[in-house]
Amino acid sequence: MALTFYWYPNCGTCKKAKKWFDDNQIEYHAIHIVEETPTKEELLSLIEKSELPAKKFFNTSGKKYRELNIKEKIKDASTEEMAEILSSDGMLIKRPIVTDGNKVTVGFKEDMFTENWL
Repeated sequence: MALTFYWYPNCGTCKKAKKWFDDNQIEYHAIHIVEETPTKEELLSLIEKSELPAKKFFNTSGKKYRELNIKEKIKDASTEEMAEILSSDGMLIKRPIVTDGNKVTVGFKEDMFTENWL
């Protein structure tokens, strides 16, 4: 089964991940994370499967994250509330997110990709 690859084409990290997939001849279905932002339910599923805290799904270096003062908003937020915030704007989501339906990775580190997707 092909991987699902949530990405933003202008993102340097996403471009590195895409190149890694292409170089390793790994099939993937690319989804533009801003044009097709995952729903709250999809995000809750990704968060659960990743076994990471929901806070790890925020793009903390993004302009929107700072402008909207998300750091304060999520300090005491539940996973449900964080998924709601994330689903409101794809630019708030850390990327790329990759899933095979069972496991999920967030961000791109070559060793993590090799371990999970090769």
